[in-house]
Amino acid sequence: MLLIYSGISSSRLCYICNVLLHDIGGIAVSYTQSKDAFVDYKGPKINYSGSTVAANEFWISPASLLFENTITPQDVPVSELEKYPVLYAAAEGDWAFDLFAAAFYLLSRYEEYLPSAPDEYGRFAHTESLAFKNGFLRQPLINEWLSDFQQSLQHRFPALVFTAGKFRFLPTYDIDIAYSYLYKGILRNAGGLVRSLLKGRLGEIKDRIDVLTKRKEDPFDVYEWLYALHLKYQLRPCYFFLVTKSTGEYDKNIDPLQAEMQELIRYHASGYNVGIHPSWQSGDDPPLLVEEINTMEKITGQKIINSRQHYIRFHLPGTYRQLAAAGIRNEFSMGYGSINGFRASIASPFYWYDLEKEEKTSLKVHPFCFMDANAYYEQKLTPQQAFQEIRSYHDRIKKVNGTMITIWHNNFFGSDKIFEGWKEVYELFLEEVVYWDV
Repeated sequence: MLLIYSGISSSRLCYICNVLLHDIGGIAVSYTQSKDAFVDYKGPKINYSGSTVAANEFWISPASLLFENTITPQDVPVSELEKYPVLYAAAEGDWAFDLFAAAFYLLSRYEEYLPSAPDEYGRFAHTESLAFKNGFLRQPLINEWLSDFQQSLQHRFPALVFTAGKFRFLPTYDIDIAYSYLYKGILRNAGGLVRSLLKGRLGEIKDRIDVLTKRKEDPFDVYEWLYALHLKYQLRPCYFFLVTKSTGEYDKNIDPLQAEMQELIRYHASGYNVGIHPSWQSGDDPPLLVEEINTMEKITGQKIINSRQHYIRFHLPGTYRQLAAAGIRNEFSMGYGSINGFRASIASPFYWYDLEKEEKTSLKVHPFCFMDANAYYEQKLTPQQAFQEIRSYHDRIKKVNGTMITIWHNNFFGSDKIFEGWKEVYELFLEEVVYWDV
């Protein structure tokens, strides 16, 4: 048992210590505000206060963040140590910076509760983040800090044994548009033909007609190919389906009332984890979110507890509260829809802390680090450059025994010429990198 002393009771401190030391590190943690109890304790112990208390302690000199209970603009000092940047550097103590306050600020997404300039989709802009401004967005920084911190604690307290972590790769797929031409109905296909004609894209017209007349496979139908890859590399992916019944500017999937769409969803639900991909429309309409979840549950015959926001469109705390109220238990949107990297600076699942209510919730957040659409549309990477990027994330995460979650879209693996080379990138990544982890 690791005992942590602080002169003031703090739900923020308890939360972040539980995440870092118990949930990730696998050790039991308890807390005290009694100096006498702390001094008398013979086991491993951390003093989180402004001065030393006991001779055989590990002392972290605290910033004020974890003893506050309001949300106010923060002056977060970022310093550069030999190995990595740190937040809240300390002038004294046994650790060079306040690990707990630094991790809490990043993990709670404190900055997203403060006023900021949104991006073009109304989301928190990555350019507003501390990680982007200070050049550590591409690092699972909290995991890197924690790895070194564990070693220091074990050096001080040899009897303290952390659970040995293990790298995990979890591929996930957003099925925004299940098929390019099939099952869209007469009106949508007719509209597509007219648009292609007006733009002079005769090849698209031929492709559409060939697919609809069964002379050619639909360009987005890659599901059997993915199934074979998962079987080969022993992967257990998660699929997220958009099932709104009305299309819109950003919601263009196949009608979930279509028998073929329901068959596709049931096919994946029978062998993999599936979840809801809440539509753009449902982000402003909580009852519609519930309706979409109910639609998925009726199709699959399963309780739907996994979710990822369409366009990674969410706001804290509102969206997460809505998801939790609708029965979602695992949330997969923690990343940016505009750039790849580590939005919360971590490569491990963690329970969301509602900063306004100052409480840990039952909603588990699963952060992703790479999305094909970011690499292609936003970062303008070639398939070869994207391979190097995803490989670099893999190497960083594996070094700290974290969880690597990636997002892919079925259309990137299809026969559409604009995505030429992306299918091969994924195969190469699984063959050259993930293969050795299995």
